Amino acid sequence: MSAIDEARPDFAEAETPAVEPPAVRLVNRVAAELVGTAALVAVVVGSGIQATELSKDVGLQLLANSLATVFGLGVLILLLGPVSGAHFNPVVTLAEWWTGRKDPKGLGPREVAAYIPAQIVGAIAGAILADAMFGEQLVKWSTHNRSAGHLLLGEVVATAGLVLLIFGLAKTDHLRFAPVAVASYIGAAYWFTSSTSFANPAVTVGRAFTDTFAGIAPGSVPGFVGMQLIGGLLGLALVALVFGHRRRTTTAAAPN
Repeated sequence: MSAIDEARPDFAEAETPAVEPPAVRLVNRVAAELVGTAALVAVVVGSGIQATELSKDVGLQLLANSLATVFGLGVLILLLGPVSGAHFNPVVTLAEWWTGRKDPKGLGPREVAAYIPAQIVGAIAGAILADAMFGEQLVKWSTHNRSAGHLLLGEVVATAGLVLLIFGLAKTDHLRFAPVAVASYIGAAYWFTSSTSFANPAVTVGRAFTDTFAGIAPGSVPGFVGMQLIGGLLGLALVALVFGHRRRTTTAAAPN
C-alpha cells in the first residue's frame, strides 16, 4: 500500500471484514487524477481572471487567487484522496513511487505511466475550461515571463516544502490532516515564495495555455519544471533526514 493511500479511512480497526475490500481500479484512479488536476487548474486560472476583473490592486488579486486555491485544493484532496491519493502533481507521484518502490503494494511504474499523462492533460483542460468560462480565447500562450533566477529558487523551495509536508505527514501517521495541511501550505507559499508556488509540473504546463493572471510563458516552463524536480529530490532528502529515525525505531522494535 502506498504512503498516500494510507490516508484513506481504515474502518477495519472497529470491525475486521471477512474479505478485504477490492482495490480501486486503475481507470478510476487515473480519472480522479485527471478530473482533480483539471479542477485545480480551473480554480487557479479562473480565480485569477475573476480577481483581475474585480480589482486593479495586485495584492488583492493575489489574495483572491490564493484563497480560492486554498479552498479548492482542500476540497479536491478530501473528495478524491480516497480514490487516487489526490496527487494532482507529477512530483508527488514520482516521490510516491520512489519511496514505495520496494513495497509490492506501492505505486508501480504502470500507475506512474498512467497518472502523469492524466495530470498533464487535466491541467491543460482546466486552463482551457477557465478561459472558456470567462470568455477568454480558449488557447492563448501566456506572455508572463517567469525565468528570473530568484523565481526558480522559489520553485525549489516551494516544491521541497510540499514534498516534506506530504511525506512527513505519512511518516507520522497524520495523513488524515492532508486536506487542511496541504491546502494551508500552498496558500502560505503563494506569499512566502517569489514564484507564488507553482510547485507542480503539470499545473505549470497547463498554465502556459492561458495569457491571464496565472499564466506562465512557455519559455519559462522548462526552468520551472526542472527546479520543481530538484525541489522534489531535496524534499525527499529532508524527509529522510528529519524522519529517518522512525523507520529505524520501527525496525528495531520488530520481532525477530
